[in-house]
Amino acid sequence: MEKSFSRIIIKGGVLSPAELKEIVELAEASGSDSISLGSRQDILITKAVDAETFSAENKYQIIPPKTEGTENIVSSYVAADIFPGTHWLTGDRYLYVLEQFRLPPNLKVNITDPKQRLVPLFTGHLNFIASEHEDYWYLYIRLPEWQKMQVYPALIYTWDVGDIVYGIEEMLQEEPEEVEMIFNLLSDAIETNNRTIDKSLEIPYHPFPYYEGMNKIGMDSYWLGLYWRNNKYYTSFLKEMCDLCAESKIGKISITPWKSLIIKGIPTNSKLEWEKFLGKRGINVRHSMLELNWHIPVDNEEALKLKKYLVSNFDQNDISTYGLTFGIFDSTKRSNYFTAVVIEKNKTQKILNEIPLRDTYNLLYAQNFDPNTQDYVIHVQDVDKVELPGLLMELSKMYFNQLGKEKEKPRKKPEPEPKKEKLSKEIWQCKACLSIYDAEFGDITQEIPAGTHFENLPATYVCPLCEAAKSEFKKCLQENVT
Repeated sequence: MEKSFSRIIIKGGVLSPAELKEIVELAEASGSDSISLGSRQDILITKAVDAETFSAENKYQIIPPKTEGTENIVSSYVAADIFPGTHWLTGDRYLYVLEQFRLPPNLKVNITDPKQRLVPLFTGHLNFIASEHEDYWYLYIRLPEWQKMQVYPALIYTWDVGDIVYGIEEMLQEEPEEVEMIFNLLSDAIETNNRTIDKSLEIPYHPFPYYEGMNKIGMDSYWLGLYWRNNKYYTSFLKEMCDLCAESKIGKISITPWKSLIIKGIPTNSKLEWEKFLGKRGINVRHSMLELNWHIPVDNEEALKLKKYLVSNFDQNDISTYGLTFGIFDSTKRSNYFTAVVIEKNKTQKILNEIPLRDTYNLLYAQNFDPNTQDYVIHVQDVDKVELPGLLMELSKMYFNQLGKEKEKPRKKPEPEPKKEKLSKEIWQCKACLSIYDAEFGDITQEIPAGTHFENLPATYVCPLCEAAKSEFKKCLQENVT
């Protein structure tokens, strides 16, 4: 039976060592000797938490068990600087975006880099995905009542992300059914610096990364990944770890959706001290990839036993699963899967005298074994537990056989639809007579060719209507329907 958890919102999955230590002390005060990590990069405490005595200043958002509404923001900040990423999306950029959220949203928000594989892209209601244009994001929307994901018809500017999220939440009472309605309502309600989508989102495929152990960053620092297979991070260890972070002048700790911790920026001269710290406490930081590439429900002993059984079979048969990820889910509680292979446990059936029948499982795999397609294929249904190892090994061979071959096109990946889009573009307007200079058209009256930016106009340029000087023009944004 699953326990109920108090959730502590950790915006974007990033917090300071001092903040983590305060939360750990809260867990101890509530009678718990450990914390767990959630798949949306939040922190979970099994005991009842008295939020009022913990934080009079509301420093932390604590969500009681079984409370609907408030959601944690997922971000791929954890992958920044340690895994390949979009050139402009630095750790600081993530923090600037997260600072825009005054209150945790009620919708699930993902803020991610499409070039990393550690954090899922499409598990939110609002999925902001970095584009190649600096400070601009694609937005993929799937509101709670929607059956499919839709693409917002413009790129979102970094500094508008928070306003867009809150704006969409405010319009939920209008029950929008199409992204075009959201676009039109937002365009009327919020002044934004959108940009036209000039090409569809491209998500490169990379194998799932190894995210544990001590690893080098650049020439002078390291990052450390910590993973507990039972997802119980003991408070005594964590408090000492936070103190060592402070001594090493480490300012941030990150939580991954795979229920692990990553500490970035360990100085070279502190590496030995960290290794001694882990060794003296018997901390294993070199689990097999067979262990690390699984997603299972929090504090679910049955799922944990099934994982151990399957991993043991893989190990005994020397099966490689490099690049693959696996998840165990309840088929009655379907969610946005983010693993390449999904094991669904079916609801236990009973015969007439109420004796439960055997457990059965379904196996699904993502199109091209890439969960970012959000398109899953049923491999088998209603099979026994003893059949799972062989079937999963079969899927593993299928995965390696298709590597490097031309990919089958996903059936469900949403693309921007060609439609009339109400976008903003930059123009220059004469302050005296309100005449407009539009670089798209130039000015034939003064032999200025189309495509000439206002900054490149000669100093002698004047308003074609009232002959005001170039200095009398001001920059404006004009709503443009295309």
